[in-house]
Amino acid sequence: MERQVDQVIQALRAKKLRVTPQRFAVYTNLLGRQDHPTAEQILGDLNQNGPQSSQATVYSSLQALRDAGLVREVLLEEGVCRYDANVAPHHHFRCRACGEIEDIEWDMVSAVELGNLRPGLKVEGYEVTVHGVCDRCHTSA
Repeated sequence: MERQVDQVIQALRAKKLRVTPQRFAVYTNLLGRQDHPTAEQILGDLNQNGPQSSQATVYSSLQALRDAGLVREVLLEEGVCRYDANVAPHHHFRCRACGEIEDIEWDMVSAVELGNLRPGLKVEGYEVTVHGVCDRCHTSA
C-alpha cells in the first residue's frame, strides 16, 4: 500500500503537479478502476471514502491529470465524458445492453487505413469503439 502511495506521488510530481489530497484521491481512484467512470461517479466515491471534495475540485483535478497526460477522456456515448487512467494506446468495447465498457488491446483491432483521407488533414491519433452485447448480457437474454 505504501509503495502505491509513493508511486502516485512520484507520478504526479514527475508531471510537475502539486500533490493535493483531492488530486491524489482522484488519481488513485482512477488507477484502481477498470470501468471508465464519470466525474460524478468519482465524486461519489471520494465523498464516501474521504477526503471530501466538491464537484469543481474533481473536475479541475481531472483536467490537470488529463493535461499532464496521466489520464484520458473517453467519449463513448453522447453527452457523457468518462475517464481512464490507462493512457497506453487501446480501444474500447461498449455493451449496448448493460453499458459495461472494457478495454481492447491495441493490436486486437486491424490498423485503420488513413491514407485516403482528404489532403490537409493531419492525423494525431485514433481509437476504435466497438459496440455490441457482452457475454454476460448475451447469455442472460
